Amino acid sequence: MMEHKQALVNKESLMGEAPAEWLLHHGPKKRLVDKYHWHVPDVGIIASYTPTETDVEDHFNVFRWVDQIESFAQAVVGSCSVFLQCRKENKTPAELKNSIIPSFMGIGRVDFYSYLEKGDTFVNIGYIKSYKFRQMVADGRIYKVPKDLDLDAYFSTFTQQQLLNFEVGTDFVLIAELQDITGRGIKTELFKNK
Repeated sequence: MMEHKQALVNKESLMGEAPAEWLLHHGPKKRLVDKYHWHVPDVGIIASYTPTETDVEDHFNVFRWVDQIESFAQAVVGSCSVFLQCRKENKTPAELKNSIIPSFMGIGRVDFYSYLEKGDTFVNIGYIKSYKFRQMVADGRIYKVPKDLDLDAYFSTFTQQQLLNFEVGTDFVLIAELQDITGRGIKTELFKNK
């Protein structure tokens, strides 16, 4: 058990990690991140998701815009802030879950240009604008991914500058631009007192 804890606490990034291990406050039906493809802890992240039948139920096979925002928030401010807080406190995500609840706090602006349907894989590309006192603010974009693209291989040589410039191929479809997506780690004791 101690080796597993050290392995999680000493991680250099979320690459190779399962989102289920880091997004512990989001159950399987509400977790909207499948895989991390690129991550530099103080810079940003690229994570993918493919909407399922459950995600589009009663919405004409369309993955709702509100769910796209939630996916981005989970991928960027949720995953990245949990990772940074675990490193700071020398805890595993399971240990951090007992003291901190990642909470979605606000949206600056979101512009949508297209839509996603069941089975459309997309990537959240987000960069961290600020992280202070367990609060993270991020900007980014959501792109629909070309069919059958190996995302791990595609982003394996991606650089920080490419992330900041959103340098993806022309066959990626821009779905949304997001600004000032804000999340904060709230101490669990605040929820217990309510």
